[in-house]
Amino acid sequence: MQNTKLLLTSFTFVGLLALAGCSFPGVYKIDIQQGNVVTQDMIDQLRPGMTRRQVRFIMGNPLLTDTFHADRWDYLYSLQPGGGERQQERISVIFSPDDQLVSLSGDFMPGVSRDEAIMGKDSGTTVTDPAQNAEQPKPEKPVKPGSLLDQIQKDVDKVETVPVPTPEPLDTSPQ
Repeated sequence: MQNTKLLLTSFTFVGLLALAGCSFPGVYKIDIQQGNVVTQDMIDQLRPGMTRRQVRFIMGNPLLTDTFHADRWDYLYSLQPGGGERQQERISVIFSPDDQLVSLSGDFMPGVSRDEAIMGKDSGTTVTDPAQNAEQPKPEKPVKPGSLLDQIQKDVDKVETVPVPTPEPLDTSPQ
């Protein structure tokens, strides 16, 4: 009887210790954010020749200022969704000796938005090869002259396309 109580107590104690190391399902885990939030809009506003004050106004204070490289600022951002895998973004801003923005390097590319990816949202847009989408149009039955569809088609045919201006990329070569 004494051994049975001891054995039952031992198994209970070992079971509680094993259970203490497990996470319970349904328990809320918080998202952990660290560092500077850097968006694609911020990167798109940077231009070569900007002063440190202008860069600080756009990007905020850098997370790291290296003692050995005083002309480089580093911005880091990491996000770990509750129970998920940690995601990290990095951008380095490099200045000339006369405090002018020379180049930047890191995870952001001009014109490529990664904001939604780092926040855990899918933009719903996918990039596909235009040759794959080149399907033959289905023949449509002609619309009646003077109808609303005819008016809309005439308005669409009158529209002129205007090219969208693209920003010039930053010069990445050291000067």
